[in-house]
Amino acid sequence: MADEPVPVLMYHSVATAPNDATRALSVAPEAFAEQMAVIGDLGLTPVNTAELAASWRSGRSLPPRPVLITFDDGYEGVHRHALPVLAKHGFASTLFVSTGWIRGAYDTGGGLDTMLDWEQVRELAAADVEIGGHSHTHPQLDRLDDDSLRHELIHCREIVADELGAVPASFAYPYGYSSRRVREAVRETGYAQALAVGNSLARRRQGPYALQRVTVRRSTGIEEFERLVEGRAIARTFARDRALTKGYALLRRARQVRRKAIRSRV
Repeated sequence: MADEPVPVLMYHSVATAPNDATRALSVAPEAFAEQMAVIGDLGLTPVNTAELAASWRSGRSLPPRPVLITFDDGYEGVHRHALPVLAKHGFASTLFVSTGWIRGAYDTGGGLDTMLDWEQVRELAAADVEIGGHSHTHPQLDRLDDDSLRHELIHCREIVADELGAVPASFAYPYGYSSRRVREAVRETGYAQALAVGNSLARRRQGPYALQRVTVRRSTGIEEFERLVEGRAIARTFARDRALTKGYALLRRARQVRRKAIRSRV
């Protein structure tokens, strides 16, 4: 059915020995391989972000039991550890790169661990991995002024296009947060769809610029993973995360109101 909810998995690092900055959101290579085997055993069909959004936009049916496998930031382990497993199963996926964190000419030095280089990104793209944008320097986009926001979005898009010869169609918000202003800027920049976090299933009614994902962590056990990809007990699994997210969202909105009030007095 065109309106069925879809689990969109959010990965970050896939690493044997991640550093302190990435450990909680990393996944061990053995765990990743086991999780991909579960997807295969359950008969799920991995699709990429552009395929999901295009299907929902047009009303076309998705493949049977769709699931999305996505990676944020651009850690080297996606190439070293994840790619061989994805290739073994023939699974599509999406990698969202922060272009200023990828090793090479545009590297700002902000990467949290060992990052991909552009040759590895090209090899991923050639292996059925959709490459999307994740900003240039991974800031909290809703805290930027309009010019800085546009620079983060446009610079990222231009670098990916220059390096890969293809303009990225999909975007993922750094830290999973957005605002109406940010979503409008992402659309105006030319991205056709964007992913948030939310820790709930993606649904067509969320709109193409606020599609939700569920977080896969180093602590995610195989039984919990199976529940995630089957869309079971999502609310209970992420109850604490949602409470923290709601509280942080209220704090961010209060800060935004305060900043606007200060600017209006200047």
